[in-house]
Amino acid sequence: MIGIVDYNMGNLASVINAFAKVGADARLESDPNKLASYDKLILPGVGAFGDAMEHLKSNGMDEAIKAYANSGKPLLGICLGMQLLFESSEEFGANEGLSLIEGKVVAFDESKFDHKLKVPHMGWNELFQVSNEQRAVSSELFNGLTNDFYLYFVHSYHAVCDDKYAIGKTHYGYEFVSAVQNGNIYGIQPHPEKSHENGLKIIENFAKL
Repeated sequence: MIGIVDYNMGNLASVINAFAKVGADARLESDPNKLASYDKLILPGVGAFGDAMEHLKSNGMDEAIKAYANSGKPLLGICLGMQLLFESSEEFGANEGLSLIEGKVVAFDESKFDHKLKVPHMGWNELFQVSNEQRAVSSELFNGLTNDFYLYFVHSYHAVCDDKYAIGKTHYGYEFVSAVQNGNIYGIQPHPEKSHENGLKIIENFAKL
């Protein structure tokens, strides 16, 4: 059974539908005391980082997610949910995250754009898989996908972290980390549930972990 953390940050119907399309049973969960009963966990999110953390802290969901991550079972953060996995964000001031992955979330630096681009970064863009000394093979999250593939993005902030956590990068004005992994903890900046076949493949891969 796959749990989807419900903390009043975004419409979650599309996430549930995406899992249903790949034959996986996923359900919303708003009780932090029940997270441990799930085999896998999704942390979604749309909106502001600080508001999201306040919602998570209001009933102890933040600590329940940390405990789940420490259990070794798979956890996937999507969009804002990926950003929450990091130590901090500069969105509307300094905000503390879940600190499950070392790094921070920053605004796009438009001074680095070589031509006129709009923020937020919105629409289809390419994610390319990356490997490094710590990870000689591609992440299992991307099984069956090509080295470069398109997904749907909507965001104004992005993660900055050590390359040892990066499993995917994207170029928008400059290169940024768009997918991460720290053991059993995964994060992806674009919305797989809105990304047609490529996104459904990622959803299916996570369901099979």
